Amino acid sequence: MKTLNDFNFENKKALIRVDFNVPLNENFEVTDATRIVSAKPTIIKILEDGGSCILMSHLGRPKGFQAEFSLKHIVEKVQDVLGVEVKFVSDCIGADVEAAAASLEPGQILLLENLRYYKEETAGDKDFAEKLSKLGDVYVNDAFGTAHRAHASTTIVAQFFPEDKCFGSLLAQEIDSIKKVMETGEKPVLAILGGAKVSSKITIIENILDKVDHLIIGGGMAFTFIKAQGGSIGNSICEDDKMPLALDILKQAEEKNVQIHIPVDTIAADAFSNDANKQTVDITAIPDGWEGVDAGPKSIEKFHKVVMESKTILWNGPLGVFEMESFANGTIELGNSIAESTKNGAFSLVGGGDSVAAVKQFGFQDKVSYVSTGGGAMLESLEGKTLPGIAAILE
Repeated sequence: MKTLNDFNFENKKALIRVDFNVPLNENFEVTDATRIVSAKPTIIKILEDGGSCILMSHLGRPKGFQAEFSLKHIVEKVQDVLGVEVKFVSDCIGADVEAAAASLEPGQILLLENLRYYKEETAGDKDFAEKLSKLGDVYVNDAFGTAHRAHASTTIVAQFFPEDKCFGSLLAQEIDSIKKVMETGEKPVLAILGGAKVSSKITIIENILDKVDHLIIGGGMAFTFIKAQGGSIGNSICEDDKMPLALDILKQAEEKNVQIHIPVDTIAADAFSNDANKQTVDITAIPDGWEGVDAGPKSIEKFHKVVMESKTILWNGPLGVFEMESFANGTIELGNSIAESTKNGAFSLVGGGDSVAAVKQFGFQDKVSYVSTGGGAMLESLEGKTLPGIAAILE
Protein backbone atom coordinates (compact mmCIF):
# COMPACT_ATOMS: atom_id res chain seq x y z
CA MET A 1 0.00 0.00 0.00
CA LYS A 2 1.77 3.16 -1.20
CA THR A 3 1.30 6.20 1.01
CA LEU A 4 2.70 9.74 1.05
CA ASN A 5 5.74 8.47 2.95
CA ASP A 6 6.84 6.46 -0.11
CA PHE A 7 7.36 9.67 -2.10
CA ASN A 8 9.51 12.75 -1.94
CA PHE A 9 7.50 15.52 -3.57
CA GLU A 10 10.39 17.94 -4.09
CA ASN A 11 9.73 19.86 -7.34
CA LYS A 12 6.77 17.58 -8.03
CA LYS A 13 3.21 18.63 -8.73
CA ALA A 14 0.78 16.49 -6.75
CA LEU A 15 -2.68 16.11 -8.27
CA ILE A 16 -4.78 15.46 -5.17
CA ARG A 17 -8.38 14.27 -5.10
CA VAL A 18 -9.74 15.80 -1.92
CA ASP A 19 -13.30 15.70 -0.62
CA PHE A 20 -14.26 19.34 -0.17
CA ASN A 21 -17.98 18.63 -0.54
CA VAL A 22 -18.70 20.81 2.48
CA PRO A 23 -22.00 22.35 3.62
CA LEU A 24 -22.60 26.02 2.79
CA ASN A 25 -25.19 28.43 4.20
CA GLU A 26 -27.32 30.85 2.18
CA ASN A 27 -24.37 33.32 2.09
CA PHE A 28 -22.13 30.56 0.64
CA GLU A 29 -20.09 30.35 3.84
CA VAL A 30 -18.70 26.98 4.95
CA THR A 31 -20.62 25.80 8.03
CA ASP A 32 -18.52 22.68 8.76
CA ALA A 33 -14.87 22.60 7.67
CA THR A 34 -14.13 19.06 8.96
CA ARG A 35 -13.34 17.71 5.49
CA ILE A 36 -10.94 20.55 4.73
CA VAL A 37 -9.20 20.09 8.09
CA SER A 38 -8.94 16.34 7.39
CA ALA A 39 -7.06 16.98 4.12
CA LYS A 40 -4.57 19.38 5.72
CA PRO A 41 -1.87 16.84 6.78
CA THR A 42 -1.54 15.51 3.21
CA ILE A 43 -1.32 18.97 1.65
CA ILE A 44 1.17 20.31 4.20
CA LYS A 45 3.41 17.21 3.88
CA ILE A 46 3.68 17.75 0.12
CA LEU A 47 4.38 21.48 0.49
CA GLU A 48 7.03 20.83 3.16
CA ASP A 49 8.72 18.34 0.81
CA GLY A 50 9.06 21.19 -1.68
CA GLY A 51 6.19 20.19 -3.94
CA SER A 52 3.06 21.97 -5.11
CA CYS A 53 -0.58 20.87 -4.85
CA ILE A 54 -3.37 20.83 -7.40
CA LEU A 55 -6.59 20.15 -5.53
CA MET A 56 -9.65 18.69 -7.26
CA SER A 57 -13.05 18.08 -5.69
CA HIS A 58 -16.76 18.11 -6.32
CA LEU A 59 -19.35 20.18 -4.46
CA GLY A 60 -22.97 19.11 -4.36
CA ARG A 61 -24.80 17.73 -7.38
CA PRO A 62 -24.84 20.51 -9.97
CA LYS A 63 -26.68 20.15 -13.26
CA GLY A 64 -24.13 21.78 -15.54
CA PHE A 65 -22.37 25.01 -14.60
CA GLN A 66 -24.47 26.27 -11.67
CA ALA A 67 -22.80 29.21 -9.91
CA GLU A 68 -24.02 28.21 -6.44
CA PHE A 69 -21.94 25.04 -6.64
CA SER A 70 -18.69 26.82 -7.53
CA LEU A 71 -15.68 25.94 -5.41
CA LYS A 72 -14.69 29.62 -5.48
CA HIS A 73 -17.02 29.98 -2.45
CA ILE A 74 -14.70 27.85 -0.30
CA VAL A 75 -11.31 29.34 -1.31
CA GLU A 76 -11.19 31.67 1.68
CA LYS A 77 -12.01 28.89 4.16
CA VAL A 78 -9.42 26.55 2.58
CA GLN A 79 -6.80 29.31 2.95
CA ASP A 80 -7.80 29.87 6.60
CA VAL A 81 -7.50 26.16 7.43
CA LEU A 82 -4.22 25.57 5.56
CA GLY A 83 -2.58 28.88 6.42
CA VAL A 84 -1.35 29.10 2.82
CA GLU A 85 -2.60 31.18 -0.13
CA VAL A 86 -4.81 29.17 -2.48
CA LYS A 87 -5.02 30.07 -6.17
CA PHE A 88 -8.29 29.27 -7.95
CA VAL A 89 -8.98 28.46 -11.59
CA SER A 90 -12.55 28.60 -12.93
CA ASP A 91 -12.42 25.25 -14.75
CA CYS A 92 -10.87 21.83 -14.12
CA ILE A 93 -9.68 20.86 -17.62
CA GLY A 94 -8.44 22.70 -20.69
CA ALA A 95 -5.59 24.97 -21.79
CA ASP A 96 -6.10 27.66 -19.10
CA VAL A 97 -6.08 25.05 -16.34
CA GLU A 98 -2.98 23.35 -17.76
CA ALA A 99 -1.21 26.73 -17.91
CA ALA A 100 -2.17 27.54 -14.30
CA ALA A 101 -0.90 24.14 -13.13
CA ALA A 102 2.33 24.43 -15.15
CA SER A 103 3.13 27.83 -13.63
CA LEU A 104 2.79 26.58 -10.02
CA GLU A 105 5.95 27.05 -7.96
CA PRO A 106 6.98 24.70 -5.11
CA GLY A 107 4.95 25.54 -2.01
CA GLN A 108 1.94 26.79 -3.97
CA ILE A 109 -1.64 25.46 -4.10
CA LEU A 110 -4.13 25.54 -6.96
CA LEU A 111 -7.80 24.66 -6.45
CA LEU A 112 -9.71 23.55 -9.55
CA GLU A 113 -13.37 24.28 -10.26
CA ASN A 114 -16.08 21.74 -9.42
CA LEU A 115 -15.41 18.43 -11.22
CA ARG A 116 -19.11 17.65 -11.42
CA TYR A 117 -19.75 20.58 -13.72
CA TYR A 118 -18.82 17.88 -16.26
CA LYS A 119 -21.05 14.81 -16.50
CA GLU A 120 -17.92 12.94 -17.63
CA GLU A 121 -16.72 12.99 -14.01
CA THR A 122 -19.50 10.80 -12.59
CA ALA A 123 -19.59 8.73 -15.78
CA GLY A 124 -15.95 7.72 -15.16
CA ASP A 125 -14.99 9.00 -18.62
CA LYS A 126 -11.46 8.01 -19.61
CA ASP A 127 -10.77 11.04 -21.86
CA PHE A 128 -11.84 13.40 -19.07
CA ALA A 129 -9.60 11.53 -16.62
CA GLU A 130 -6.69 11.80 -19.04
CA LYS A 131 -7.15 15.58 -19.27
CA LEU A 132 -7.04 15.79 -15.47
CA SER A 133 -3.92 13.60 -15.38
CA LYS A 134 -1.96 16.14 -17.45
CA LEU A 135 -2.00 18.55 -14.52
CA GLY A 136 0.27 16.66 -12.11
CA ASP A 137 3.31 14.37 -11.73
CA VAL A 138 1.94 12.24 -8.88
CA TYR A 139 -1.70 11.30 -8.19
CA VAL A 140 -2.78 11.29 -4.55
CA ASN A 141 -6.23 10.08 -3.53
CA ASP A 142 -7.24 11.50 -0.17
CA ALA A 143 -11.02 11.45 -0.64
CA PHE A 144 -12.47 8.55 1.33
CA GLY A 145 -15.98 10.00 1.06
CA THR A 146 -15.98 9.30 -2.69
CA ALA A 147 -13.78 6.16 -2.75
CA HIS A 148 -16.84 3.97 -3.35
CA ARG A 149 -17.55 5.73 -6.64
CA ALA A 150 -15.76 4.76 -9.87
CA HIS A 151 -15.62 8.39 -11.00
CA ALA A 152 -13.01 9.88 -13.32
CA SER A 153 -11.13 11.74 -10.56
CA THR A 154 -11.37 9.04 -7.88
CA THR A 155 -10.57 5.91 -9.88
CA ILE A 156 -10.02 6.24 -13.64
CA VAL A 157 -7.32 8.94 -13.43
CA ALA A 158 -5.07 6.56 -11.46
CA GLN A 159 -4.52 4.55 -14.68
CA PHE A 160 -2.41 7.41 -16.02
CA PHE A 161 -0.02 7.23 -13.04
CA PRO A 162 1.01 3.53 -13.09
CA GLU A 163 3.92 4.03 -10.66
CA ASP A 164 3.31 7.53 -9.32
CA LYS A 165 0.14 7.17 -7.25
CA CYS A 166 -0.53 6.83 -3.55
CA PHE A 167 -3.00 7.23 -0.70
CA GLY A 168 -3.12 10.51 1.18
CA SER A 169 -2.84 10.37 4.96
CA LEU A 170 -6.60 10.66 5.50
CA LEU A 171 -7.44 7.77 3.17
CA ALA A 172 -4.63 5.65 4.65
CA GLN A 173 -6.04 6.31 8.14
CA GLU A 174 -9.53 5.31 7.02
CA ILE A 175 -8.23 2.04 5.56
CA ASP A 176 -6.21 1.28 8.71
CA SER A 177 -9.17 2.04 11.01
CA ILE A 178 -11.55 -0.26 9.14
CA LYS A 179 -8.85 -2.95 9.01
CA LYS A 180 -8.51 -2.73 12.80
CA VAL A 181 -12.19 -3.45 13.24
CA MET A 182 -12.48 -6.10 10.54
CA GLU A 183 -9.14 -7.92 10.79
CA THR A 184 -6.47 -6.90 13.26
CA GLY A 185 -8.32 -5.43 16.23
CA GLU A 186 -7.77 -6.68 19.76
CA LYS A 187 -10.61 -8.88 21.02
CA PRO A 188 -13.34 -8.70 22.20
CA VAL A 189 -14.59 -6.84 19.11
CA LEU A 190 -17.95 -5.07 19.41
CA ALA A 191 -20.11 -3.64 16.62
CA ILE A 192 -22.96 -1.28 17.54
CA LEU A 193 -25.53 -0.90 14.78
CA GLY A 194 -28.39 1.53 15.20
CA GLY A 195 -30.60 3.65 13.01
CA ALA A 196 -34.07 3.06 11.63
CA LYS A 197 -33.93 0.12 9.27
CA VAL A 198 -32.58 -3.42 9.33
CA SER A 199 -32.72 -3.48 5.51
CA SER A 200 -29.98 -0.83 5.22
CA LYS A 201 -27.65 -2.85 7.47
CA ILE A 202 -28.31 -6.44 6.32
CA THR A 203 -25.11 -6.89 4.32
CA ILE A 204 -23.03 -5.28 7.07
CA ILE A 205 -24.48 -7.63 9.70
CA GLU A 206 -23.91 -10.67 7.52
CA ASN A 207 -20.32 -9.62 6.78
CA ILE A 208 -19.29 -8.76 10.33
CA LEU A 209 -20.77 -11.77 12.13
CA ASP A 210 -17.55 -13.66 11.37
CA LYS A 211 -15.44 -10.85 12.76
CA VAL A 212 -17.07 -9.64 15.98
CA ASP A 213 -17.66 -11.12 19.42
CA HIS A 214 -20.55 -8.84 20.37
CA LEU A 215 -23.23 -7.06 18.36
CA ILE A 216 -25.47 -4.39 19.85
CA ILE A 217 -28.62 -3.78 17.79
CA GLY A 218 -30.29 -0.52 18.78
CA GLY A 219 -32.41 2.29 17.42
CA GLY A 220 -35.47 1.70 15.27
CA MET A 221 -34.12 -1.51 13.76
CA ALA A 222 -34.34 -3.23 17.17
CA PHE A 223 -38.16 -3.29 16.96
CA THR A 224 -38.10 -5.60 13.93
CA PHE A 225 -36.13 -8.09 16.07
CA ILE A 226 -38.47 -7.64 19.07
CA LYS A 227 -41.64 -8.13 17.00
CA ALA A 228 -40.10 -11.13 15.20
CA GLN A 229 -39.61 -12.76 18.62
CA GLY A 230 -43.23 -12.16 19.57
CA GLY A 231 -42.97 -8.85 21.43
CA SER A 232 -45.60 -6.09 21.33
CA ILE A 233 -44.08 -2.92 19.88
CA GLY A 234 -47.12 -0.60 19.72
CA ASN A 235 -46.70 1.96 16.94
CA SER A 236 -42.92 1.59 16.77
CA ILE A 237 -41.14 1.51 13.41
CA CYS A 238 -40.88 -2.03 12.03
CA GLU A 239 -40.07 -3.75 8.76
CA ASP A 240 -42.49 -6.67 8.90
CA ASP A 241 -41.05 -8.23 5.75
CA LYS A 242 -37.62 -8.39 7.42
CA MET A 243 -38.78 -10.31 10.52
CA PRO A 244 -37.77 -13.75 9.13
CA LEU A 245 -34.36 -12.25 8.33
CA ALA A 246 -34.04 -10.91 11.89
CA LEU A 247 -34.68 -14.41 13.27
CA ASP A 248 -32.14 -15.83 10.81
CA ILE A 249 -29.53 -13.29 11.98
CA LEU A 250 -30.12 -14.31 15.62
CA LYS A 251 -29.69 -17.97 14.62
CA GLN A 252 -26.49 -17.26 12.63
CA ALA A 253 -25.06 -15.29 15.54
CA GLU A 254 -25.73 -18.17 17.92
CA GLU A 255 -24.01 -20.62 15.55
CA LYS A 256 -20.99 -18.30 15.23
CA ASN A 257 -20.86 -17.71 19.00
CA VAL A 258 -21.55 -13.98 18.62
CA GLN A 259 -23.48 -12.45 21.52
CA ILE A 260 -26.29 -10.20 20.30
CA HIS A 261 -27.51 -7.49 22.67
CA ILE A 262 -30.93 -5.93 22.05
CA PRO A 263 -32.56 -3.23 24.22
CA VAL A 264 -34.68 -4.52 27.10
CA ASP A 265 -36.57 -1.31 27.78
CA THR A 266 -37.41 1.79 25.79
CA ILE A 267 -38.58 5.36 26.19
CA ALA A 268 -41.99 5.32 24.52
CA ALA A 269 -43.77 8.44 23.27
CA ASP A 270 -47.43 8.97 22.35
CA ALA A 271 -46.41 11.09 19.32
CA PHE A 272 -43.33 11.63 17.17
CA SER A 273 -42.63 15.00 18.75
CA ASN A 274 -40.15 16.47 21.21
CA ASP A 275 -43.10 17.56 23.38
CA ALA A 276 -44.86 14.16 23.39
CA ASN A 277 -45.81 12.42 26.60
CA LYS A 278 -43.28 9.71 27.39
CA GLN A 279 -42.91 6.70 29.64
CA THR A 280 -40.32 3.98 30.20
CA VAL A 281 -41.63 0.54 29.29
CA ASP A 282 -40.45 -3.03 28.71
CA ILE A 283 -39.48 -3.16 25.04
CA THR A 284 -41.59 -6.29 24.49
CA ALA A 285 -44.72 -4.63 25.92
CA ILE A 286 -45.13 -1.21 24.32
CA PRO A 287 -48.77 -0.10 24.62
CA ASP A 288 -50.88 0.51 21.51
CA GLY A 289 -50.67 4.14 20.40
CA TRP A 290 -47.14 4.49 21.78
CA GLU A 291 -43.82 4.14 19.94
CA GLY A 292 -40.27 3.43 21.12
CA VAL A 293 -38.04 6.46 20.48
CA ASP A 294 -34.98 5.95 22.69
CA ALA A 295 -33.12 3.33 24.73
CA GLY A 296 -34.35 2.98 28.31
CA PRO A 297 -32.18 3.07 31.48
CA LYS A 298 -31.79 -0.73 31.79
CA SER A 299 -30.69 -0.99 28.15
CA ILE A 300 -28.17 1.83 28.63
CA GLU A 301 -26.72 0.03 31.65
CA LYS A 302 -26.62 -3.30 29.77
CA PHE A 303 -24.85 -1.72 26.78
CA HIS A 304 -22.39 0.13 29.04
CA LYS A 305 -21.12 -3.18 30.45
CA VAL A 306 -20.56 -4.64 26.96
CA VAL A 307 -18.76 -1.48 25.77
CA MET A 308 -16.49 -1.45 28.82
CA GLU A 309 -15.48 -5.09 28.25
CA SER A 310 -14.65 -4.53 24.56
CA LYS A 311 -11.20 -3.70 23.16
CA THR A 312 -12.26 -2.80 19.61
CA ILE A 313 -15.51 -0.91 18.98
CA LEU A 314 -17.37 0.05 15.81
CA TRP A 315 -20.30 2.45 16.19
CA ASN A 316 -22.68 2.94 13.29
CA GLY A 317 -26.09 4.40 14.01
CA PRO A 318 -27.80 6.13 16.97
CA LEU A 319 -29.87 4.45 19.70
CA GLY A 320 -32.82 6.81 19.40
CA VAL A 321 -34.24 9.92 17.76
CA PHE A 322 -31.27 11.97 18.99
CA GLU A 323 -32.25 14.94 16.82
CA MET A 324 -34.99 15.59 19.39
CA GLU A 325 -33.58 16.61 22.77
CA SER A 326 -36.16 14.53 24.66
CA PHE A 327 -34.97 11.32 22.97
CA ALA A 328 -31.21 11.89 22.80
CA ASN A 329 -30.21 10.40 26.15
CA GLY A 330 -29.54 6.83 24.95
CA THR A 331 -27.22 8.02 22.18
CA ILE A 332 -25.42 10.44 24.53
CA GLU A 333 -24.93 7.75 27.19
CA LEU A 334 -23.62 5.31 24.59
CA GLY A 335 -21.16 8.03 23.49
CA ASN A 336 -20.06 8.46 27.11
CA SER A 337 -19.51 4.71 27.46
CA ILE A 338 -17.45 4.52 24.26
CA ALA A 339 -15.42 7.57 25.34
CA GLU A 340 -14.67 5.93 28.71
CA SER A 341 -13.71 2.62 27.09
CA THR A 342 -11.46 4.48 24.61
CA LYS A 343 -9.79 6.32 27.49
CA ASN A 344 -9.11 2.90 29.04
CA GLY A 345 -7.30 1.75 25.89
CA ALA A 346 -9.99 0.45 23.51
CA PHE A 347 -9.91 1.39 19.82
CA SER A 348 -13.18 3.02 18.71
CA LEU A 349 -14.26 3.81 15.16
CA VAL A 350 -17.38 5.88 14.46
CA GLY A 351 -18.81 5.93 10.95
CA GLY A 352 -22.01 6.57 9.04
CA GLY A 353 -23.85 9.87 8.69
CA ASP A 354 -26.08 9.85 11.77
CA SER A 355 -23.45 8.53 14.19
CA VAL A 356 -20.95 11.12 12.98
CA ALA A 357 -23.59 13.85 13.33
CA ALA A 358 -24.33 12.69 16.90
CA VAL A 359 -20.64 12.51 17.81
CA LYS A 360 -20.13 16.09 16.61
CA GLN A 361 -23.34 17.38 18.17
CA PHE A 362 -22.51 16.00 21.62
CA GLY A 363 -18.77 16.70 21.55
CA PHE A 364 -17.37 13.17 21.35
CA GLN A 365 -15.11 13.57 18.29
CA ASP A 366 -11.95 13.98 20.41
CA LYS A 367 -12.97 11.21 22.80
CA VAL A 368 -13.08 8.34 20.29
CA SER A 369 -10.15 6.91 18.32
CA TYR A 370 -11.34 7.77 14.83
CA VAL A 371 -14.36 9.42 13.18
CA SER A 372 -14.77 8.34 9.56
CA THR A 373 -15.25 11.06 6.93
CA GLY A 374 -17.16 8.84 4.50
CA GLY A 375 -20.72 7.62 5.07
CA GLY A 376 -21.43 5.45 2.03
CA ALA A 377 -17.79 4.48 1.58
CA MET A 378 -17.54 3.38 5.19
CA LEU A 379 -20.68 1.26 4.93
CA GLU A 380 -19.52 -0.43 1.73
CA SER A 381 -16.16 -1.22 3.37
CA LEU A 382 -17.98 -2.83 6.28
CA GLU A 383 -20.02 -4.85 3.81
CA GLY A 384 -16.74 -6.34 2.63
CA LYS A 385 -16.69 -4.57 -0.73
CA THR A 386 -13.43 -3.39 -2.29
CA LEU A 387 -13.91 0.30 -3.02
CA PRO A 388 -12.95 1.31 -6.59
CA GLY A 389 -11.02 4.37 -5.40
CA ILE A 390 -8.87 2.18 -3.15
CA ALA A 391 -8.45 -0.62 -5.70
CA ALA A 392 -7.21 1.92 -8.28
CA ILE A 393 -4.24 2.85 -6.08
CA LEU A 394 -3.43 -0.75 -5.16
CA GLU A 395 -3.38 -1.96 -8.78
